[in-house]
Amino acid sequence: MNFLPQDIDDYAVAHTSKEDELLLRLNRETNIKVLQPRMLSGHLQGRVLSMFSHMIQPKYVLEIGTYTGYSAICLAEGLHEDGKLVTIEIDPEVVEFAEKFFKESKYATKIHQKVGDAVEIIDSINDEIDLVFIDADKGNYITYLEKVYPKLRVGGYIIADNVLWSGKVAQPANSKDADTQVLQKFNAMIQTDERFENVLLPVRDGLMIARKVK
Repeated sequence: MNFLPQDIDDYAVAHTSKEDELLLRLNRETNIKVLQPRMLSGHLQGRVLSMFSHMIQPKYVLEIGTYTGYSAICLAEGLHEDGKLVTIEIDPEVVEFAEKFFKESKYATKIHQKVGDAVEIIDSINDEIDLVFIDADKGNYITYLEKVYPKLRVGGYIIADNVLWSGKVAQPANSKDADTQVLQKFNAMIQTDERFENVLLPVRDGLMIARKVK
């Protein structure tokens, strides 16, 4: 989903650093071989994630929802030299797809895949987290937020994808549309929660950026 006029979006993409050859190939193969390729972060959003990671230089990144691995590689680009990225995915088919690209990347030793229920895996993490990227099942966004909060360092960041949900969050939600309702509640929680400072960026389908302040 893109909320900008196409010519403006094209201009923004044209004036954004290019994705490298591996990411370009990952992008192409996702669109050819995998169902729902629109779930991919893609060029512009990928560069945004990479830029944030470079600014933060995290030692520990947690990604909830690997999909085909594009966003994980983008986030790994800004890791501290001693850093690591743990990415969680429940679908074993895309795990295998992503693993191939992780092994080809220069971050192969820094990216660690975990397969299974993210809620259970988060509970098992004992490290202090610097950056969390949430891009998984929308119904669990609030659960993920509460699960990662105690493990996130003060000054650490949560980035949540799809928070505009094709614009649906700006309108009264259909009573049967559970995902839109949860995302509306998630956005409202972040906005009113004194534990965070936040900005909602209308990049692609919306990125909520929240910094833990207490």
